[in-house]
Amino acid sequence: MKVYPTEKIRNIALVGHGGSGKTTLAEALLFAAGASTRLGRVDDGNTVSDYDPDEIKRKVSISTSLVSCEWQDHKINILDTPGYADFIGEVIAALRVANAMIIVVDAVSGVQVQTEKAWRLAEESNLPRLFFINRLDKEHADFAKTVAELQEAFGKTVAPLELPIGAEGAFKGIADIVDNNAHLYEGGKATITDFPADLAVIAAPYREQLMEAVAESDDALLEKYLDGKELTHDEIAKGVKRALLTRSLAPVLCGSAYALLGIEELLATIVQEVPSPAFVGAVAGHELRGDGEVKREPSTKEPLSAFVFKTVADPYVGKLSYFRVYSGSLKADSQVFNAVKGRKERIGHLYFMQGKHQKDTAEIPAGDIGAAPKLADIGSGDTICDEAKPLTFEPIAFPEPLVSVAVGLKTKGDDEKLGASLIKLAEEDPTVRFKRDAVTHEQVLSGVGDLHIEVVLDKLTRRYGVEAVTSTPKLAYKETIKGSAKDIQGKYKKQTGGRGQYGDAVIDLEPLARGGNFEFVDKVVGGAIPRNFIPAVEKGIREALEGGILTSYPTVDVRVTLKDGSFHPVDSSEMAFKIAGSMAIKKAMSEAKPILLEPIYNLEITVPDNHMGDVMGDLSGKRGKILGMEPLGKEQIIKAQVPLAEIQRYSTELRSLTSGRGSYSMQFSHYEEMPADQTHKIIEAAKKEEDPGH
Repeated sequence: MKVYPTEKIRNIALVGHGGSGKTTLAEALLFAAGASTRLGRVDDGNTVSDYDPDEIKRKVSISTSLVSCEWQDHKINILDTPGYADFIGEVIAALRVANAMIIVVDAVSGVQVQTEKAWRLAEESNLPRLFFINRLDKEHADFAKTVAELQEAFGKTVAPLELPIGAEGAFKGIADIVDNNAHLYEGGKATITDFPADLAVIAAPYREQLMEAVAESDDALLEKYLDGKELTHDEIAKGVKRALLTRSLAPVLCGSAYALLGIEELLATIVQEVPSPAFVGAVAGHELRGDGEVKREPSTKEPLSAFVFKTVADPYVGKLSYFRVYSGSLKADSQVFNAVKGRKERIGHLYFMQGKHQKDTAEIPAGDIGAAPKLADIGSGDTICDEAKPLTFEPIAFPEPLVSVAVGLKTKGDDEKLGASLIKLAEEDPTVRFKRDAVTHEQVLSGVGDLHIEVVLDKLTRRYGVEAVTSTPKLAYKETIKGSAKDIQGKYKKQTGGRGQYGDAVIDLEPLARGGNFEFVDKVVGGAIPRNFIPAVEKGIREALEGGILTSYPTVDVRVTLKDGSFHPVDSSEMAFKIAGSMAIKKAMSEAKPILLEPIYNLEITVPDNHMGDVMGDLSGKRGKILGMEPLGKEQIIKAQVPLAEIQRYSTELRSLTSGRGSYSMQFSHYEEMPADQTHKIIEAAKKEEDPGH
């Protein structure tokens, strides 16, 4: 593929609900443009963009794939994104480097959960968006009903540019509302004819909606429209591009990706209406040293700047870094500067990607998207630039993981290999987290949803040969006290012939405010305990508190005062005083009304109005405290605090409660006393774990 100038590049992301036909549409665009010689099928596992073994096995897109084609002397970069909520991070990364998004809608199913999510993401990223109503050749496909649903959900900016000719099995062509003609297909070839007379009445209100949306993008056109004058063909045609860019219009196109109907029309619309990187204009970054803003024009004459939006680390292919060049030109066999990490990096090869296939190129100019192999220190979110003119671009705001599992090896083996492999997968996918919990000592893997976790574990086995087993993670409970204990003695005395062991410590124990952690106060006077033994007493106390008294969880928010004791000039030792300190704190804890603390999380739940009652009722049943509500269009944001124990599987539960339309974020808030009945359950579970026969 040749290197195209910036003004002849189009970057589009295909987004929408799973099963709406995004991958098939990408396949159709490639085939129609001559970029591939066969029309692959998802069911056959031979599409260009779904090439990962997990995608072929599951028949769904799991990660964003980059493919491209040429049409009317333009290059179109297509980012085929997943349609399932668990892989939303891939969609967010793709939208970061796209100049427009095509929301693919199933003509049978209409507006679905991820259709709505795609629109919200478009709003958040200020991206122009088009709709492609797909699968119009299927039984029960309904164009008019789908358009009505889109307009109901997203407003008057939604306006068709096309109408289907025929329905379901009789679908045979596209009627163009702007050009007022028809494209009739026979044998895969389109013939341009007059606009069908029977569609004129149907087209009239759509044409009116289109004129209104176009008029709102230009003051002169708006004045003309409000005066009751009809816009000319040229005014509408030129206005569509401007209205798309200003987001006063969300054009609707239609067709069937699998039947290759409406695909050439979609390619033409992308070239004619979707803004090029040059048309969009300058991109803003941050000064590397300072708080100022730096702007780069989308020109090869500007200093180099590029943003890494995705990395793939495969043990066989090697690491690939995907990036979009915003200014300048990235050349093979050159040196660049990673402004985020402050390191120089050598660029060897450069590729244009076609799914898993790599096409060598000598350069990637401003506006284009490509990849480079084996950049060890470059990761997702990094900015590549000219060292003499450095800047950084804002990193991608990925969603926080919501589902966690404890992971271990299926068979005894190399625990370090498990950890190292999961860390590599987390580097590739920023929505994956992996850590060793300091309290429970479990290795915990976190992701966006259950399917996401499942895919990560499949990759772990396939790529690194590591088979893992999972379980629900233990919660990091803590212990503390509600009362105090005074003058508690811990005396350790042992005589077994020869030199004995003797240590004696007297302590007070009292609670601290939440978050106070631990304080040790030395009030020994008169040499009751020699100074060199006092650290041993403190060490014994600290170690005992790490294990708790009710369970094995650590004790926090206590003050221990060492006030007295005694020693033996021969038998006393550091070990004896360490044991004495441990004995004293255990006695004191049992007298000071020990309690369990549980982690409490802040939840922000976004739900449609009609599901609000169900969600709030469910939260009350989870010991949740409702903190407030805020309206957000046709939705409500519910703010609540809920014990983590109650929401470990909340992703699945919320999806069930809201038919998949609810979303949430969660963040640790504080530790709080656990109710007595819940405490009893935890203590009993801990005893059974320590003694299975209990």
